[in-house]
Amino acid sequence: MAGPAFRAAAVRVRTPATSANLGPGFDALGLALGLYDDVVVRVADSGLHIDIAGEGSENLPRDERHLLVRSLRTAFDLLGGQPRGLEIVCANRIPHGRGLGSSSAAICAGIVAARAVTIGGEARLDDAALLALATEIEGHPDNVAACLLGGFTLSWMESGAARAIRMEPDDSIVPVVFVPGKPVLTETARGLLPRTVPHVDAAANAGRAALLVEALTRRPELLLPATEDRLHQEYRAPAMPESAALVERLRADGIPAVISGAGPTVMALTDAGTADKVSHLAGAGWAANRLDLDMRGASVLPLAP
Repeated sequence: MAGPAFRAAAVRVRTPATSANLGPGFDALGLALGLYDDVVVRVADSGLHIDIAGEGSENLPRDERHLLVRSLRTAFDLLGGQPRGLEIVCANRIPHGRGLGSSSAAICAGIVAARAVTIGGEARLDDAALLALATEIEGHPDNVAACLLGGFTLSWMESGAARAIRMEPDDSIVPVVFVPGKPVLTETARGLLPRTVPHVDAAANAGRAALLVEALTRRPELLLPATEDRLHQEYRAPAMPESAALVERLRADGIPAVISGAGPTVMALTDAGTADKVSHLAGAGWAANRLDLDMRGASVLPLAP
């Protein structure tokens, strides 16, 4: 069977940062944020050439080991075959190792770009297949679902397949992220989690996660109780004590604050009237960023003129 044909023109893909868990929604809830990585991919006659600017540019590999390239390759296999060569330009704005979904952004950029440069790619790899592939590469669907779909997502595994639904977050919500200078590896943060938790804590989180769906979509005044967590943040605190202390301090002031993903970034869910004030509360050692909510998810955009 003949392999796929590829477009001669380059494609540009933009993928948003994401925050997973959001307090009680461990490995299930995700929120897309208005902070983006841009990738331009062009099929070439031969070889692999990668330019990287911005976050991670000093440390990321510029060969087949790059997560973006591995994701491209995996998607091309599903699409029917590999191109002879690739030219890739990355403009990274999402901090690495901070719990803002940089790996999910790379994965989603790779698979969306592969589909976009393949003629007939959408027929060969539909949106459900994109989610399944991204989840297979990442290992869990919470970040990749939000990255692909935008908005507020609930994801789960069913009979071995990733599933997700997208919801519209209340447009009054303004995320403020506090990014520390040092990363924490996701593997380190996950390694601190216990194998079992008390039944009372699991029950409490189930209730709070259900409440969080209502709070994020319709009643943001409930965000403080809705973001309470007993399953993961306390256990991960030894790896990020400053982050845990900041969450505790913000919540004591009535501000809904959580560890973003596996940390160490802290995210506060504020509104337009309080976002600027909240952004000044962390003090030295933190980069505070007021962000929009992203509603589009991973997108193929026109090339910049």
